[in-house]
Amino acid sequence: MASRPISRPSLRLLHDRQAGRARAICSLVAPLAGSFGSATDLRTTDTDGQLDLFSAPARSGAVSRLSDRAGDASSATHGLALWPAPATPTTPGSRTSTTATRTTTTSPTNTERAPSAETPDGAFSYAALVDAWIDCRRTKRNTAAARAFEAEIEANLTRLYEALAAGTYRPGPSICFAITRPKLREVWAAAFADRVVHHLLYRHIGPRFERAFIADTCACIEVRGTLYAARRLENKVRAITHNWARRAYYLKLDLANFFPSIDKRVLREQLVARISESWWRSLAERILLHDPRPDVELRGDPQRLAAIPPQKSLLHQPAHLGLPIGNLSSQFFANVYLDALDQHVKHDLRARHYIRYVDDFILLHESPQQLNAWRADIEAFLPARLGVRLNPAKTVLQPIERGIDFVGQVIKPHRRTIRRRTFNAALHRIDRMRDDDLHRSANSYFGLLRQATHSHRDRARLANLVRRRGLAVDHNLTKAYA
Repeated sequence: MASRPISRPSLRLLHDRQAGRARAICSLVAPLAGSFGSATDLRTTDTDGQLDLFSAPARSGAVSRLSDRAGDASSATHGLALWPAPATPTTPGSRTSTTATRTTTTSPTNTERAPSAETPDGAFSYAALVDAWIDCRRTKRNTAAARAFEAEIEANLTRLYEALAAGTYRPGPSICFAITRPKLREVWAAAFADRVVHHLLYRHIGPRFERAFIADTCACIEVRGTLYAARRLENKVRAITHNWARRAYYLKLDLANFFPSIDKRVLREQLVARISESWWRSLAERILLHDPRPDVELRGDPQRLAAIPPQKSLLHQPAHLGLPIGNLSSQFFANVYLDALDQHVKHDLRARHYIRYVDDFILLHESPQQLNAWRADIEAFLPARLGVRLNPAKTVLQPIERGIDFVGQVIKPHRRTIRRRTFNAALHRIDRMRDDDLHRSANSYFGLLRQATHSHRDRARLANLVRRRGLAVDHNLTKAYA
């Protein structure tokens, strides 16, 4: 979530070398989707009358596979080897064959456009679904779920498109497991098809919400990651202390059991108020109100899951409370939910120096009495408006010069460093890591340390450890080489 100085399309091409191949899916299958007289013209239903998005049984109808036919290029090599056919002039009412073979044969076809958000007869375009899939696979393409989805990518995308267009889409089963770093918590993983839909929704409605967020709302927003949050807080500290020349105080607050405590009824009202399109509003409500617990598959150590306190687990909440940690939709919805808090602090309390990262937020002021007054106001506002509460065990009010621990970094006079606990844990893991993972993880930690303004000593310690493990490190102590 670092700063992004180039446009989103350019970043996609730089970050994902297979984006060109992926977009070929749109040119291959979208014309078929666009030729529907309606969203259900080419659709077939199974015995239960619903489309199955999470398995790929043979179907007698619908769109046939675009590979494994005589004359077609195979898509089995390297997972996905679909390239657009050369452009060939066509006449109105006809199109060039969309198979991967070179041909100039044209055939009459319906030239009606696929449904899109800009046309009154549809809700979204097939190209938007392909873009959502590309976004979704960017960091997940080596996972088993992504590989399984892409094994039948044409059929799966078409099936998903048909279900969304016809209004028969239903979220599938989720996986739940426990992690221990940075602390014991419950994590949920939606089915890959559902993740694609999450990206589809976020790409369409996300910008309108984010334009209304204050500049101090961080997390799950492009260019507003941990580095943005740390730098912004550092600038605020320098401003209020006149570059560390005057004393000031900070108030650090944290929400107790935030994700399991989110009231879906309140969040639904917030979403509906800003989504005017009926189709997108219906999709947002379907994702929000879906209860993943009946179809959940529990994985991992059952003792870890049992050790999670009930108030921190979605498994133990009533149906109207809680969002699954791990989904893109949940991260986005969390920002929408707490926007009411951000607006209250900035416009009602008129707190000039305020910043929030997910459920951690900090206020700065010259007077500790003023900070205590704000704390009391926020403590009353949260349960009354949003149904969440502060965690008193994590409330901190101290002079700024003692250091502010925020988003994994510590801001002290004239410097910003990585949290000691984070750095020591990194050294411990590097020392015991398998050789296969060492190179990638070492560079990840070098990148983390470079975010701090004073990290040379820490990078030197990490470099010495990496060299003892057999890797080379550049003279600037910023990158490891195998």
